[in-house]
Amino acid sequence: IKTAINSTYPNPFNPSTTISYGLSSDTQVSIMVYDAAGRLVTELVNDSQSAGYHSAVWNASNNASGMYFVKMVAGEKVETSKLMLLK
Repeated sequence: IKTAINSTYPNPFNPSTTISYGLSSDTQVSIMVYDAAGRLVTELVNDSQSAGYHSAVWNASNNASGMYFVKMVAGEKVETSKLMLLK
């Protein structure tokens, strides 16, 4: 298992998307969503998690259409993925 964001499905999405990710070892994980201006929109995960595959759901029904970025920090690993919300 590689520590990484595996997929965001569906993308583009309306109003919710599932972010799937893998962890190679037990670690502290945070998954945050930012808007195109770099402002924090929501924090989906901030927890210590075990190695393996996990997922988090973002319901963006209260957010405007546009580009968003999901950022995962797991130990020393930082990864970012683009999301497109279409309403």
